[in-house]
Amino acid sequence: MAFMNSINIIGSGMTAQQLRLDIIAENVTNSQTTRTENGDGPYRRKMVVFQAESGRDTFRQAMARAANGTVRNTIAQPRAGGVRVTQIVEDEAPLRLTYDPTHPDANEEGYLEMPNVDMVKEIADAMAATQAFNSNVTAFNTMKSVVSSALEIGR
Repeated sequence: MAFMNSINIIGSGMTAQQLRLDIIAENVTNSQTTRTENGDGPYRRKMVVFQAESGRDTFRQAMARAANGTVRNTIAQPRAGGVRVTQIVEDEAPLRLTYDPTHPDANEEGYLEMPNVDMVKEIADAMAATQAFNSNVTAFNTMKSVVSSALEIGR
């Protein structure tokens, strides 16, 4: 059933955007954390890296399968495309320095390294992730409506 591929693609997008929102929430939560659990200094902003999955083989892959005699029945076992999270990386932007000689994590000159979390960036990223998630919900609802209409025709 081809519509199952569409649902899998939509689901992969929703899952990826949900993880992106979780990472944004972690960034906002740790925006004032000056010392991490392992003592490596202040928290660094994290970002999610996505990779598109086309759901199709390249020409080279198809030829290799044909040469090996392992031609797959694409109707019986279709590959779904979509998106997947390849990694969660730390932002290498410089940390912010603030002067607070009374803080226990301040250096000898009284400067404190603060996380490189910019609330404007985080809000913009959260809005973009929310819009992408909502677009996937709309696509899912449309797919559900199409399938429902197709079942009505079959009666």
